[in-house]
Amino acid sequence: MKDAPIFRASPNTSPPFYGLEAGSLLELEPPTHTRLRALLTKAFVSRRIERLAPSIGQIADTLIDRFDGRSAIDLIEAFASPLAVRVIAELIGVPVSASQQLLDWSHRMVAMYTPGRTRAIEDAANTASQGFAAFLREVIADKRAAPADDLISGLITAEVEDGRLDRDELISLVVLLLNAGHEATVHQIGNAAKAILESGEDPTRLFADEVTAIATVEEALRFDPPLHLFERYALEPVELLDGSVLGRGDKVALLLGAANRDPAAYDEPDRFVPTRFLQRTAKAVTSFGGGIHFCIGAPLAPLEMTIALSRLFARYPGLRLNARAEYRNAWHFHGVERLELAVSDGF
Repeated sequence: MKDAPIFRASPNTSPPFYGLEAGSLLELEPPTHTRLRALLTKAFVSRRIERLAPSIGQIADTLIDRFDGRSAIDLIEAFASPLAVRVIAELIGVPVSASQQLLDWSHRMVAMYTPGRTRAIEDAANTASQGFAAFLREVIADKRAAPADDLISGLITAEVEDGRLDRDELISLVVLLLNAGHEATVHQIGNAAKAILESGEDPTRLFADEVTAIATVEEALRFDPPLHLFERYALEPVELLDGSVLGRGDKVALLLGAANRDPAAYDEPDRFVPTRFLQRTAKAVTSFGGGIHFCIGAPLAPLEMTIALSRLFARYPGLRLNARAEYRNAWHFHGVERLELAVSDGF
């Protein structure tokens, strides 16, 4: 079986961006997707994720220390964004000192997914793509010479029957992991904090123990996930339940956020219920997608959120919303761009 064709048009004005995009797992189907996913899964082992827990806690504590003496903070700028990019940088194996540059490249590239983009946005994405790829070529060369316990080193050495990754494939995978691994986490930490504070629940109670904390995070992932919309293409004709037929190449908008609010799947779907998943009887959330494109970072996101929010509310249980949340205009991403919180004295 050959790879499925790419139906999405690639403008001639954006060759560097679409050059990276062409090797993205999001754009690929079997057999290439199967080979690359197997290599990535082999490197993205659970023990590598679990070993990040102490580091996530340390990063969170360092950022929270900076709240001392302040009357208000923007949680996204002061906490969610720097935490997410530092964690994913450490996991992948790129210098944490490059975090701000990684954020800039990522924001410029993600802007390409917004409808009505301009030539200026395309030019900025191309420049970011070129800079990102050049940066990673140097990192990969260093890792080949001196491997470490990180994802890039794991990907360099991972092997399956179909062979190793070539350099362009490796760069595309790392760009995807860095962009998706921090963008979604930033939005989810902000969305979760907003939902918790608006609910009127006592945050210290919600994160008093690991079981309750995990259930709270899962409900936050259901209630307001960072990715509400995901687009795919039909690879063959398919008839839907209502009798309508999709033809080969038809675009399908998968509304993950709507599925998470389906009244047939959840009682009171529009209400934030932190205890919903304690009994494990509720339907699993669709926030990470499904099938062969199920998010490979799914084990990391809940771990990062649980540790980050637990540390945040343990130190500052009196946090409260100080202004109306501002959402970022990013099309398929749905996340708070600014979350201003009043800071009461912490412990």
